[in-house]
Amino acid sequence: MEYRTLGKSGIQLSEMSLGSWLSFGEKTGLNAVKEMCHFAFDHGIIFFDNAEVYANGGSELLMGEALRDFRRDEIVVSTKIFFGGDGPNKMGHSMKRLIEGTKNSLRRLQMDHVDLLYCHRRDENTSVEEAVRAMDILIRQGHALYWGTSEWEADDIKEAHSIARQLNTIPPSVEQPEYNMFHRQKVEHDFIPLFKKYGMGITSYSPTASGVLTGKYRNGIPKGSRLDLNPEFIPADFNERVEKAKMLHELSDKVGCTLAQFAIAWCLKNPNISTVMVGASKKEQLVENLKAAQFKDKLTDDVMKEVENILSKVTVSS
Repeated sequence: MEYRTLGKSGIQLSEMSLGSWLSFGEKTGLNAVKEMCHFAFDHGIIFFDNAEVYANGGSELLMGEALRDFRRDEIVVSTKIFFGGDGPNKMGHSMKRLIEGTKNSLRRLQMDHVDLLYCHRRDENTSVEEAVRAMDILIRQGHALYWGTSEWEADDIKEAHSIARQLNTIPPSVEQPEYNMFHRQKVEHDFIPLFKKYGMGITSYSPTASGVLTGKYRNGIPKGSRLDLNPEFIPADFNERVEKAKMLHELSDKVGCTLAQFAIAWCLKNPNISTVMVGASKKEQLVENLKAAQFKDKLTDDVMKEVENILSKVTVSS
């Protein structure tokens, strides 16, 4: 496992990290979570990601219990605040929501601080300035060490940096976007100024595009799969993606890895990515995913060109 610096900050992250979205608390209980956290750590993963909304707080409870087995200075932990539940002041990024939501997350995680704290999505009902002020308070009070955004637009992140400079507050250090072969615009185009001007780090998620880049959907959507249980995640160009995934599968076979490993390794090739988050509902999935790092050097320039040729094809007639 290699380690990468988070943008221009000093903190080091494992190039692959363990996320808990749609797994911990949804499909996986405490014993399995502990097993996966220990396996991940034993194989070099030190970064564990969560959010208050995952399993309605259940994911944080499970991860918090599992991570008690490790020394706090050996691991990096993050969570995200926005979706706190129903009712007034339970959603968004007001000063009240961010501060109280963070303290609630810390109680569930059984920690006095997280290393990275994200504003989870952009709250259109709250000014960027209020969010910047709240995150500055949380860091200065020791509840988080770095703060960032998740699924924000580049212009909003630039505004946050501008406000932080004007107010002499701590600016965001990291953005957490989706990034995979089918979802590239933000990381490869929109965010380039963020890397160059602000030294932002990127903790990307969904390297297999919600499972499409594993090959599991090549014959339709299996019952009980992620897209079966969460149909809202089915993209409009789903059939197009499935056809391209079939061609990518042939390419991954030539490289000697699974399609999922190929997809993760492809993300690792991007030098602006600080870490690629992988998820798993059982240890066997994690075992296979972690092998991806050993294949990134096999994705030569010629292989990467083949990927671009496949992705540029129109495979399904309209």
